[in-house]
Amino acid sequence: MKILAIDYGDSRTGLAYCDQYESIAAPLGTVFEKNPERCFLKILEKINELGSELVVVGHPLNMNGSAGPRAQMCEELAERIERESGVKTVLWDERVTTVQAIGILNDTNVRGKKRRSVIDSVAATLILESYLDYRKKQKAEQ
Repeated sequence: MKILAIDYGDSRTGLAYCDQYESIAAPLGTVFEKNPERCFLKILEKINELGSELVVVGHPLNMNGSAGPRAQMCEELAERIERESGVKTVLWDERVTTVQAIGILNDTNVRGKKRRSVIDSVAATLILESYLDYRKKQKAEQ
């Protein structure tokens, strides 16, 4: 199944993608857009361009599991994507993906402007990898 993952942010939104075999999650780039409507339209464009069959939106819950303002924004985004694109959309817990992404970029010595340009797509990739692991586990248990 072709899956697009989204790490939604105020000015940068990271994207990641996997093909129909669901074997590898790959960073797809970052949407640099502060205007929420234009960002949404760019996401829809990418969904259509890739022929995505499922969209996974990172759900940044608080560490205690509650939903703050950012999580609510992501919930609204996910609902709107599904409603306007017709593509099934799921929320996926992303509580530590940005911290993991920073660790990966530190390990690979990516710093400064380069880091800012890729951190969100790395976080989206981690979200997608986690979701793909979950799907594989669900299939194995059936």
